[in-house]
Amino acid sequence: MTNPSIGDQAATLAAEPARDLAQCDDGELLRLVRSLPLGNERRAAACEVLVTRYQPLVRSCARKYWNGPESADELMQVGYVGLMKAINKFDPGFGGSLAAYAFPSVTGELKRHFRDRCWQVHVKRSAQELVLELRTTARDLTQQLGRAPADAELASHLRVSVDDVRDARRADLGFNAWSLDAPLGADNETASLADLLGAEDDQVEHTLDMEAVAAHWNELPERQQQILLLRFYGNKTQADIGETLGISQMHVSRLLTQSLDYLRECLIGPEKQGPEKQLSKVGGS
Repeated sequence: MTNPSIGDQAATLAAEPARDLAQCDDGELLRLVRSLPLGNERRAAACEVLVTRYQPLVRSCARKYWNGPESADELMQVGYVGLMKAINKFDPGFGGSLAAYAFPSVTGELKRHFRDRCWQVHVKRSAQELVLELRTTARDLTQQLGRAPADAELASHLRVSVDDVRDARRADLGFNAWSLDAPLGADNETASLADLLGAEDDQVEHTLDMEAVAAHWNELPERQQQILLLRFYGNKTQADIGETLGISQMHVSRLLTQSLDYLRECLIGPEKQGPEKQLSKVGGS
């Protein structure tokens, strides 16, 4: 007596609607899924049994990402999509187990979901993948160490650089973006996020100007540097400076004017005079 073929076994299952599919093994259910067309009630029932049976596998894969911005229910739904793809593609005739085939399918679907749909700011794929690995590793190391792991410990465990870990942390911010005009509270009349941001700093321009002056500072003779420091940082009068340096107030005034003219010309350009005249001014101390 010959053994029934795979097609005959599937046909038998399909012809017995009253049979409890929950009693069938994975192979029988998968053969039934492959033999019946989409939309068939018997096929849908077989898929439902397999999904229920492998719910713990989906939960195990999704749990790794539960500390992210997505809810557990949303992640489970994404995982079920991966499981259904595995059920539809797996061929029991080639051997192996559905669990081994479904695991990478579910995990891949979850990663694809985060990569393609959750990022509100463009982040390169390598950083996206590292973010997901970083979350799992951080949770595991926290349990092992009894404290939050340092960036160096995370980098060593993931075999990446500390800079990569820091880049991943910054990339993690790309999951959520907020409008600057959105109210901070339930009341629409409350302050917005933009109200909490700092205004323009007037000292920025001053800092740039001082950096420009510093680029030419050492081009001045030492005495003229000293006069400028005493006048603008020491708040001394020209008479006080002359007394300190042992020169006349008139000499101080002349050197002060020469120094300011030279620095001004360096910053905004010469005024109808050649470089020889500029250098003669600096050398006139």
